[in-house]
Amino acid sequence: MALPSAISFGPHNRGAEVGLNYGTINTEIHLPPERPETPPHPFASIYFSRDPDFVSRGDVLEQIALGCSEPPRRVALVGLGGVGKSQLAIEYAYRVSEADANTWVFWVHAETRMRVEEGFRMIADIVKLPGRNQQKDILQLVYTWLSNERNGKWVMFLDSADDSDVFYSSVDDSGGRPLASHLPQSRNGSIVITTRDGNLASRLTGDERRLIKIGSMTEADALTLLERRLGGLSDTEKSMGVDLLRALDLVPLAISQAAAYIQKRRPRSSLEKYLAEFRKSDKRRAWLLEHDAGDIRRDASASNSVLITWQISFDHIRSKRRSAADLLSLMSFFNRQGIPEEVLMLSKRAYREKLASRYNLSEALNVDGTGVPQIDHHDLDESMDLDTDNDLGSARSDNTANDQFEEDIDLLRAYNLITTNEQGDLFEMHGLVQLSTRKWLEAAGQQETFELEFLERLAASFPEPQQDASNWLACQRLLPHVEMAVDSSCHRSDWGLAVFSKLLRQTGRYTHLRGSYDVAERLYRVLQSVCESWRGKEDIDTAYSSFSLGHILLRKGHDKEAENLAAQAAETSNTLLGPNHPFTLATLELIALTFKSQDRFNEAEELLKPLIEASKTTMGPDDEQTLNLTETYGEMLRQLGRLEEAERLLVHVSEARKIQLGLGHPRTMASMSFLAGVLYEQYRLDEAADMARQVLEARTSTFGPNHPDVLKSASRLASIRHGQGLFAEAETLQAGVAEISKERLGWDHYETQVYVSNWALCLKDLGRLEEAEEMSRQLLESVKRTLRPDHALTLTVTANLGIIRYEQGRSQEGEELLVQAVEGYEAKFGLDHPDILNRMEYLAMILRRQDRNADALALIEKFAQAMQRVYGVEHRLTRQAFDWLEEVREVTCEGR
Repeated sequence: MALPSAISFGPHNRGAEVGLNYGTINTEIHLPPERPETPPHPFASIYFSRDPDFVSRGDVLEQIALGCSEPPRRVALVGLGGVGKSQLAIEYAYRVSEADANTWVFWVHAETRMRVEEGFRMIADIVKLPGRNQQKDILQLVYTWLSNERNGKWVMFLDSADDSDVFYSSVDDSGGRPLASHLPQSRNGSIVITTRDGNLASRLTGDERRLIKIGSMTEADALTLLERRLGGLSDTEKSMGVDLLRALDLVPLAISQAAAYIQKRRPRSSLEKYLAEFRKSDKRRAWLLEHDAGDIRRDASASNSVLITWQISFDHIRSKRRSAADLLSLMSFFNRQGIPEEVLMLSKRAYREKLASRYNLSEALNVDGTGVPQIDHHDLDESMDLDTDNDLGSARSDNTANDQFEEDIDLLRAYNLITTNEQGDLFEMHGLVQLSTRKWLEAAGQQETFELEFLERLAASFPEPQQDASNWLACQRLLPHVEMAVDSSCHRSDWGLAVFSKLLRQTGRYTHLRGSYDVAERLYRVLQSVCESWRGKEDIDTAYSSFSLGHILLRKGHDKEAENLAAQAAETSNTLLGPNHPFTLATLELIALTFKSQDRFNEAEELLKPLIEASKTTMGPDDEQTLNLTETYGEMLRQLGRLEEAERLLVHVSEARKIQLGLGHPRTMASMSFLAGVLYEQYRLDEAADMARQVLEARTSTFGPNHPDVLKSASRLASIRHGQGLFAEAETLQAGVAEISKERLGWDHYETQVYVSNWALCLKDLGRLEEAEEMSRQLLESVKRTLRPDHALTLTVTANLGIIRYEQGRSQEGEELLVQAVEGYEAKFGLDHPDILNRMEYLAMILRRQDRNADALALIEKFAQAMQRVYGVEHRLTRQAFDWLEEVREVTCEGR
């Protein structure tokens, strides 16, 4: 029996079995027609409950409403994950629903194409679109319905639209049309987008101006959110809360995480305990920020941990553009603010070559005369082994590399992971974004790789600090990032330690020159610790670090510790380099300076004189090392009152430096400043004032108004003006100097004490005795805490307070203090010192006013003879002293 060649299934043939078929089978399936459905009344389809703790964030909601009211009626909330974009969108959705019951509100999750299609199918179901169960292209069906103005007003929310491929990649089963083409532009509808990707937001909205950047909260809004999440805060907790909010970068999700953690663990947890834990370490911060707050108002696929939320962004960027992810990884180790483009743009070959050029690779250590550290102007140099692998840099042209860098920056900015300053040459990151990135790298086993690259780039970029401040701005630009490197763990290998120690030397030198002594001390202490553990205590690198630290401590008034460090450095240098090596001489000079600072002048002189002769023999009479030693000795002679010797030495140094370095060089200015001090002590006040003014103007122009050397110059000029009788001008100068020094160095610092002492004298001579007495009384308490009873400054302040009290009418107290000071001066310095001569003169005047002429005569005889020895027979002050002596003799004889 022949089988039919075809079988058709119709209403009368409901089924058949086909055993064997060699032809074509045509099948028609007739589904029953859809039953007509009544279109529902518009309503809001929002999948999240309203947040009772919502904080409005300024006028953001008004901006959304404005964007939805103007063609093309699209607006995008753009920002990092966790900054509150979705929460703002949810609140706006509820407000739209409340404001107009005839407006449809649709919520579409937009992380993937599948979820967008699912969202469109839900819209079709919500509005009961005819044919939704039969038509394959649900996107087109919904698009058509939304485009029909007769269907009423609507607002669609595309939440978490972070992947451009979701919207702009074509797929075969949609006719090649990207998903973005199914988003209608009609007068009856608007679209609100939340996204991390600014570039995608611009494409979806069609205009950069339709983007609303959502960043961190304001401090006030953040405090409100924290208070609501915790159910209230006391006044004490509010203050503590502000500290926590700043630590959390004012990021809403991080704030909610912290609040949820505290709430969950009460009473064993509190704001105070959480903040203390958060501040402990990066590891502890990361652990706390990985806590899932369990917020039901976030999509189930979205993490409630801010770190995990951001790491999703990193993974996405890495999959799209590896070089951008690497750049972000590198930037995570910098200080979060002021990340300089010039450091980031260096190719690997370029920064490695710059590192190599700074080190002498052919020698273990560069210790020739040009590389030796000096007092106030040292440069500590070293060599290292350079890892010269064959994959340094790339073969791309500079233009190509720059284009790639710009594209990387553009992507990171689009995802709001970094921002720029107005000039576009400095970048900034959230501190928590950096922490999240570093955790991401740690998990991938790449943290040390990028941390070392950060260190290498920084060391290659940090310039050699110049004494004339010509490159200090460049140094300052990098300083905050060096401080980040100090706390890192990337300097574990010999290469890393070598790069790190070089960077510390350079930065320490800059902060020293800049007058930032606290920062310099911290850097040099780290350097000393690194050198000791890496090289050993007897290594020359360790000696250099001890020398540098000792010099800073001397400037800060820690004389004894500075002396000990200098002695250690001197011993090592003498052993390894020899007694006449320039560095050995520099360490011995530092020891002499510590002696001088402790008023151990005899020991200082015994050390300095042979050092000068050795330097002259080894280096020459006008070598920088010899001039440094001579200058130190000359300034000490001034303090000892040996003014002619001091002037001769300091004139030589000053003239030599004018020839070698030029008139405006900082070292020349230093020499002229010391010389001005000698002229002042010699009462050559007009010459001293001209020179001091010249130094002050030059230093202010070079260093700025608040540099320690500028303060010294201003104080010296003020003292000279005081000596010229210009008390008001002197007081203004001294007051300004003293206030700045108190703020920078503290009340108990030696330099501050000197400035306050000078200020008090100005107040005395202006007749402001109560102010002068109170200031001098407090100052005497300060110097007694920090200096020995026989220290020159202690004696000076004691004498000044005695003079002030005498002029207040407290004669007996004043005389007792003056006698105490004069006796102390005579025991320590002898009579041939300018400071004691001034006090002897005033004490003699007191005795005369009390008609104690015999006592006054004996004191004035000693005074006149000392004046002759110090200033010479022909000096006007000497002649005045002897005239006074004759006058008192006559009065005394007449009285007898």
